[in-house]
Amino acid sequence: MYNVIMKRIETSVQANLRNAKVLIIEDNEDQWLLMSQAMQQCLPEVTPVRMATPQQAMRLLEVWCYQEWEIPKLILLDLYLPSSEEGWQLLKWIKAMPASINLIPIVMFSGSADPVDIEQSYRAGTAAYVVKPTQFAAWLPLFQELRSFWWETVTLPPLSLGL
Repeated sequence: MYNVIMKRIETSVQANLRNAKVLIIEDNEDQWLLMSQAMQQCLPEVTPVRMATPQQAMRLLEVWCYQEWEIPKLILLDLYLPSSEEGWQLLKWIKAMPASINLIPIVMFSGSADPVDIEQSYRAGTAAYVVKPTQFAAWLPLFQELRSFWWETVTLPPLSLGL
């Protein structure tokens, strides 16, 4: 029985990592550098796609509505792009998109530990809220936890969800 369970877990992890892509919406070049290096170490199978502005992200997501094979498994969204108003607007816009996009889990990444931001993030439909580390060494366990949860524990929806 144990071997059957382990085989199912392995199959699920392989499915999650197949064509795995994560959209990272981050305007700060220094933060992006830390994130990309940590991702490379902890999630080498996952392709990061970075957009630096909400407008870039919106254009890309609109294209992905018609190219579902390109859809990421996860979106990491910086709240302050550079203001929180832009982050909230982008989140609202993503959640209003067709099911192929609006069902992608969104993890809000922010330097803010403000309880109001955290509560508003969950109310707006994010799957998780993470306060960004300030040192590279802290990014590594964070991305290892992301790997463990989003790629090794949960079963993500299939890429093709359009109606």
